Amino acid sequence: MLGLGMERLRTDINRLLALLFHQGVLDEQYLQLQQLQDESSPNFVSEVVNIYFQESEKLLRNLRSLLMDREFSDYKKMGVHLNQFIGSSSSIGAKRVRNVCVAFRVASEQNNRLGCLRALELLEHEYCYLKNKLHELFQIEQQRLLAAAVRYPVQH
Repeated sequence: MLGLGMERLRTDINRLLALLFHQGVLDEQYLQLQQLQDESSPNFVSEVVNIYFQESEKLLRNLRSLLMDREFSDYKKMGVHLNQFIGSSSSIGAKRVRNVCVAFRVASEQNNRLGCLRALELLEHEYCYLKNKLHELFQIEQQRLLAAAVRYPVQH
């Protein structure tokens, strides 16, 4: 029975990953990140992604505060934050978040405040979707690791 549970969890992981790739949420960089995870660092991917989430939340707060300032005119500063967001999103394979950041950067380069506000709203939506789905993925992976660690005594 234990083996069936582990197999179901593995299937759930694969199904969720396939969905995220099909939707364009993730790209091949995420797979490369997974290849760096091994027995000596079984939580490598989740640790890297959690650092990404912490940094992304700061960047989102900074972008929002810049745009909420009525006297805002520093599009160059916004571009710096967006370049950081693009780089970190690319490094974990967050394809849709990265793509929204690129469009956001174009709006900021054009000094288009309304376009930036729309892009920020879309960015927050895509970021939340990514975060929720990756947390779901990591929870299933943790269940799989726990199930794999359970050993029942052999009965004679």
